[in-house]
Amino acid sequence: GEQLAAFRTQDGRAYVVDAYCPHLGANLAMGGRVTGNCIECPFHGWQFRGEDGKCTSIPYAEKVPDFAKLRTWPSCEVNGMLLLWYHRDGLGPTWAVPEQREIATKQWVFRGQTEHFIEAHIQEIPENAADTAHLTFLHGPAILSGTDLRYTRSKLWDFMKHIWKAEWQPEPEPNKHCSQLLLKHHATVFGRHFSLLDLTVSARQVGPGLVFLIFEHAFLGQGIILQTVTPLEPLLQNVVHKIYYQKNMPAIIPKFILKAECIQFERDITIWNNKQYLPKPLLVKEDSTIQKHRRWYAQFYSERSEKFTAPEALDW
Repeated sequence: GEQLAAFRTQDGRAYVVDAYCPHLGANLAMGGRVTGNCIECPFHGWQFRGEDGKCTSIPYAEKVPDFAKLRTWPSCEVNGMLLLWYHRDGLGPTWAVPEQREIATKQWVFRGQTEHFIEAHIQEIPENAADTAHLTFLHGPAILSGTDLRYTRSKLWDFMKHIWKAEWQPEPEPNKHCSQLLLKHHATVFGRHFSLLDLTVSARQVGPGLVFLIFEHAFLGQGIILQTVTPLEPLLQNVVHKIYYQKNMPAIIPKFILKAECIQFERDITIWNNKQYLPKPLLVKEDSTIQKHRRWYAQFYSERSEKFTAPEALDW
């Protein structure tokens, strides 16, 4: 729900500040411009320093008041992304985002991205990692059967199946904000193992909304999908997947992997967009990892975290 302005100063640093000028409320992201290390308001030319938000110049004023400043947001540039730290209580960052060495050294290069908007509780998306039972039922049918869940289990595509083995666990201190999912995938065609589609995926969740999915294939090399989940408003999440892959591999390989991942992800979206979040779900013994995941994810809430409540009446 926040309105932000992101800009790169002439010394190369990127900053994120509140979008609205504290003078008369103009939006700095709409017509504002960079001058030196400041962002300039398009309405009256007030200039604000990216580093601390301090106003450094008012074209028509003799003196700049000491209290004239913008709110700045802690951010960092890593793995080709500008990431922002948000804490409900205004506390500063307590952990850093790890750099993926192969991206920094350009061994792995950008090969495409997908973007989806999901109408669900933010916790639903990472919780999938701990829900190993859904892999066989939802993601077992061949990707050739598409994303419409009415037809994915059609006998037409029954000759091919995806077989998954998954293990999820949280990481210990000092990385208790991280968790690991190890996925092993193989496919069968007419009941016979098709080794060309053997794949190992190591998915590391860092914080509540960032996942590193590292792919390893015996013949087709290595790469990574970076997943970001950004809450836009209550029960609306923006999810982006960016794939980086070995630059000596033809681009069609990572594009195929991204497409296959997209098909499987859109099956999840059909569920998420139409399900209800149950704080006390009915679970069986084999679902124990889901509760373990919820205990792990609870660290990202504070007592002052917003709680979504549906309106009790239809009054405007």
